[in-house]
Amino acid sequence: MNFGILAHKNYSILMQNRKKIFVTNDDGIHAHGLQVLIEEMKKLGDVLCIAPERTQSGMSHAITFSNPVSLEQHRDEPGIKSYSLTGTPVDCIKIALDRFYTNEKPDLIVSGINHGSNSSICAIYSGTVAAAREGGINNIPSIAFSSVNFEKNADFTHYSPYVYSISEKIITQGIPEYVFLNVNFPHTKNIKGTRVSHQAKGVWIERFERRTDPHDREYFWLTGNFKNFEPEAEDSDEWLLKEGFATITPLKIEKTDTESISKLSFLNS
Repeated sequence: MNFGILAHKNYSILMQNRKKIFVTNDDGIHAHGLQVLIEEMKKLGDVLCIAPERTQSGMSHAITFSNPVSLEQHRDEPGIKSYSLTGTPVDCIKIALDRFYTNEKPDLIVSGINHGSNSSICAIYSGTVAAAREGGINNIPSIAFSSVNFEKNADFTHYSPYVYSISEKIITQGIPEYVFLNVNFPHTKNIKGTRVSHQAKGVWIERFERRTDPHDREYFWLTGNFKNFEPEAEDSDEWLLKEGFATITPLKIEKTDTESISKLSFLNS
């Protein structure tokens, strides 16, 4: 028996079985949270990262179609390739599926770790969550990771075991079709554990603060505060985060209110 040939075949099989993991965010290619994700994902498979060249927070599901976008490579080493893109988080998903995963889809898409919570209604506005949503649209297991700590220099390394554990379980055990996960971490290093939760009902009470620049020209700055409509709901992401748990909220692409179809039948003509 030629053990050299056998070893080569075993290595080839091992490499073929390595998972393909795509990583992105909305805080930009240099964000600390992104680097934490990359470090954990490389333990699970081969990592391709494409992230916005600059911050794209609050871009939700925006895409770029009136201007061209360009890629710049940042890392090229065994198991990890990373690029920045002059576009949105959803653009990053779209160009990855078109240019890098032409033959088969990635096994997992992860987005984040966002500097700032994306619990409750914030999931609608978030570019981080939108990237995972785009993955869900393509029926690829996808997870958005965010932290209540919004500080730019926040240390997210204590989230690493949870990032790895949640991602590994999704890779091995799967996820329902066209569902993606919105994971949020509390602002503490002493996390009590993880809880699957529902998205708290709430809304941002917003106002535009009027200011003037040095030339006495008027401008406005968006401010506001979050209003939780169910502060006592112990199975909501907002309540659990305040109690020190990491929350895992399953979201789905299909948003039709099936209960209203029959109630609105009077609109049929």
